[in-house]
Amino acid sequence: MNDVRDARDVLLAVGTQKGLFLGRSSDRGRWEFSGPHFQMNAVYAVGIDRRGGRTRLLVGADSSHWGPSVWWSDDLGASWQEPARPAVRFPERTGASLERVWQLQPAGEEAPGVVYAGTEPAALFRSTDGGESFELVDALWDHPQREHWGAGFGGQGMHTILTDPRDPDALLVAVSSGGAYRSADGGAGWEPSNTGIRTDFLPERFPEFGQCVHKIARDAVDPDRLYLQNHGGVYRSDDAGRTWKSVADGLPADFGFGVAAHPHDPDTAYLFPLDADYARLPVDRRCRVFRTTDAGDTWQPLDSGLPTEQHYGVVLRDALCTDDADPAGVYFGNRNGEVYGSPDGGEHWSLLVSHLPDVLCVRAAAL
Repeated sequence: MNDVRDARDVLLAVGTQKGLFLGRSSDRGRWEFSGPHFQMNAVYAVGIDRRGGRTRLLVGADSSHWGPSVWWSDDLGASWQEPARPAVRFPERTGASLERVWQLQPAGEEAPGVVYAGTEPAALFRSTDGGESFELVDALWDHPQREHWGAGFGGQGMHTILTDPRDPDALLVAVSSGGAYRSADGGAGWEPSNTGIRTDFLPERFPEFGQCVHKIARDAVDPDRLYLQNHGGVYRSDDAGRTWKSVADGLPADFGFGVAAHPHDPDTAYLFPLDADYARLPVDRRCRVFRTTDAGDTWQPLDSGLPTEQHYGVVLRDALCTDDADPAGVYFGNRNGEVYGSPDGGEHWSLLVSHLPDVLCVRAAAL
């Protein structure tokens, strides 16, 4: 079970199409935002690493002129460091070049200094120095199925990296459109982890791999329980991703991008459903987060304080998150440049900041 922190000082990192904005609040009611950091950079990935008695911010910034890079700050964004040579770089033998860092995920306390990066083209990189340099995880790149992975409309990105708090060698990653893959030996071997996930865009409805997974979240109390938002379909696993079953009943649509788990309440997760057609807009043009408190058996809409009609804000795969305070905060940003937050697990919402560029990712933590 995760540590529960009070909410006296919460950090909210908002990555946008044109830079990073940092919010701070002592009560999660009034917020002060700074930025943009990394002006004119698309920020798809933010990691918050609080191991070892420090707080390190990790940012994947993507400049249309200078290209992608990974930056870090040990003073909550007052200053930023970038390595002299690219932190994430494909070996020459691969014939690939980095297009974007989609995910930056610190490992658990049992693996100090280890940070994982997920990239486009889809690959997993591992750092042992807190995110200052990374090495390609060769076994996944060399997996015989990789060359058959597709690419979603947003590109072929590794957007989910989950570590297991019980076992530093247990990893689960997800690729759009390659599916989920699981390793039990620290990345030395990999096997597809998609049993039960349907595909409506391939001739075979339940293939071994090739699913367009949009996001996966791990339950805070039971590490074997996972929640998955697919390209059409919402699923739960009770065996660490080995098998999946649909839990979409009760939702207004089974399409969406993000999914987040409550930081310390079991069986509780959040979704932002979108129309399944190519409009990709909020269902009924209403801004609603849906929450389950029974592991997906039922879902309830949460919209107190949110716009109720004619709303067009799309929430992307990494733009829905929770903090780890008590009571838990829930946050999401949309492509309208709005960020909403709830200090009480989703019961009540307020607009925290607006008129930002497109929001690509949101991360929060109680400091």
